[in-house]
Amino acid sequence: MKQHRLAAAVALVGLVLAGCDQQASSPELKTPAQKASYGIGLNMGKSLAQEGMEDLDSKAVALGIEDAVSKKEQRIKDEELVEAFTSLQKRAEERLAKASEEAASAGKKFLEENAKKPGVVTTASGLQYEVIKKADGPQPKPTDVVTVHYEGKLTDGKVFDSSVERGSPIDLPVSGVIPGWVEGLQLMHVGEKYKLFIPAELAYGAQSPSPLIPANSVLVFDLELIAIKDPAQLQGAEPEAPAEEPAK
Repeated sequence: MKQHRLAAAVALVGLVLAGCDQQASSPELKTPAQKASYGIGLNMGKSLAQEGMEDLDSKAVALGIEDAVSKKEQRIKDEELVEAFTSLQKRAEERLAKASEEAASAGKKFLEENAKKPGVVTTASGLQYEVIKKADGPQPKPTDVVTVHYEGKLTDGKVFDSSVERGSPIDLPVSGVIPGWVEGLQLMHVGEKYKLFIPAELAYGAQSPSPLIPANSVLVFDLELIAIKDPAQLQGAEPEAPAEEPAK
């Protein structure tokens, strides 16, 4: 995380916090400007929380904004500010590293226990799967595009993405998704339903694509292989799913 990015994020959150401090009650959220202002604060707050920024002083932020807007002399020298930003960033990185280590440890323990359950198969890569519904359809190749329904969860059962909830299956390239899906899809026959238990190293690892998926998370997918697309129908057509991931 760059210093200027942190400073900008702090400033934007500070604007929202400063506005709240100036009012005895919560501000109204009726006009487009008010709603957009709230959205800026909400998005920045989520971003800062994801990056481990949990110890900001809202009053100090508001004071800095007030001094800048009023063109007052700054109360802290630039050298001290640089040192403070560096310290804050270091603490945030330490928190994220700790959370990442804890997630990796919890994921390892989960997979070890899950592997003992009846019906769960562990492959050489570490991928675990359970056949929920068997079928005799064809199996996809790495070059195929398939139609699937899925629901992705964390190990605590929290859903982070679901085509089932959206009510529409998606088309995706077998070789264009996370490694756990690439392997799992090629094990399946059209018409089958699997439950995939994907280790972090076969999913997103330490680089989470979403605040809903903590770094180093084991992912659990309920996956249904509906069809393998006819190559003739795909000529000139773009796959519906993202190129790098099955879920966001």
